[in-house]
Parts: sequence; structure tokens; C-alpha cells
Amino acid sequence: MCCLTELGPGLSASLARLFSDRGLHVTIAARTIVDLESLCRETGATSLTCDATDPEDVAGIFVALDDAPPDVVVYNPSERERGPFVEIDGVGVKEALMVTAYGGFLVAQEAVKRMLPNKQGSILFTGASASVKGYARSASFAMGKFALRGLAQSLARELHPQGIHIGHFVIDGGIRNPARPERVDWPEKSDSMLDPEAIAQCYWDFLQQDRSVWSWELELRPWLEKF
Repeated sequence: MCCLTELGPGLSASLARLFSDRGLHVTIAARTIVDLESLCRETGATSLTCDATDPEDVAGIFVALDDAPPDVVVYNPSERERGPFVEIDGVGVKEALMVTAYGGFLVAQEAVKRMLPNKQGSILFTGASASVKGYARSASFAMGKFALRGLAQSLARELHPQGIHIGHFVIDGGIRNPARPERVDWPEKSDSMLDPEAIAQCYWDFLQQDRSVWSWELELRPWLEKF
């Protein structure tokens, strides 16, 4: 079983389809699940309402899955408060950190509790360019993504020896989705955005790694993205 937590429209659909095609039963947890109905019908996935920043909500989705605990958990939510540093709202920054980093902690903790007895399972975190480089007017996003990356690295060092595979994916570029299509009038910049199906395949390939060569992080970037 795979549990996907609050993914974006392009990547969520690609992950749900691929994992379902590979024989996993998929559960998608999100604050709002109405928009997921067609995807669930297509993939046979189950949807559960969850606020990733609420410990009781997070614990509740894992209790609901206790008859068949997930072997794979993907955490993708993020939020940001944009603007000049001296003008951004502190309350918004706190919410961004709660969603991007604290929620990842809550989800991972509940997952690990259930994976440790069998000493197997995988937890994957979706990072961003901001996981490794902070941008102007985006301090809250960098803070959250740096924290999430630190969480993943710490968990990998603690849990890899216990049989639980931790992965962090630095998505270093924009993800193509229906709301943000690629510019077709720039033939010299074809594939300028990451293909969500290709990202999903990278997640799947990561899960197939032999334990003797386990990675904890992959960087995914379009061929023309500047370093």
C-alpha cells in the first residue's frame, strides 16, 4: 500500500497512476478531497481528509489504515508567504513552516511507528530548489524546505540501518501541469519543465534500489535549468 499526502495536481496524478499500475493500493490524504474524485475512480485510490499540521488528523489517517499499513509514504505539501522580507506576514510564515516541515515530521513519525516492527518501508519527501538555495522574496519557502531536507537526512542516518528507506527529492525546476503548461512557441526550450510522469518514475526507481546502494537524496532538474 502507498499513502500519498497532499500532492499537487500534476505530480499526484502521475504518482497515483504509476503506483496503482505497479500493483499498490493508493490512499491520498488531503485537506480537500472533492477534486480527487476523478483520480480515485481512475486509479482505484482511496481518499481521506487530513490537515497535515494537525497531529490528531495525521494520527487518524494512519489508524484508519492500520489493517493494512502503507509500505510507502510520500509527503509533498508545501506553502509559502511571498514578498519582501520586511513586509511578509509572520503568521503566514508560521503556517508555511507548519505545512512544509512540521507536517512532514508528523507524517513520518506515524509511518515509522508502523514500519519499525517489520523493519521495512519507505518514506519519500518532495523537496524543491529552495531545499538547497534560498531565493530573494521567498524566505519562508527556503526555511521550510531546508528544514524538511534536514529531517530527511537525519531520518536516513537513523533509519536506514533499521531497514526503512528514506528519500528526499530536490525538484529543481517547475513541474508541468494543466494549470502551467510548457511554452510550445519555444522549440529551443522543449522540456523546459519537469514532466510529472518522469518524476513519478524516478520515485518508483528509487524504491527499487538494492539496500546495498540505498540513496537518501536525488536531484531532478530539466536539462536547461541553471545550477
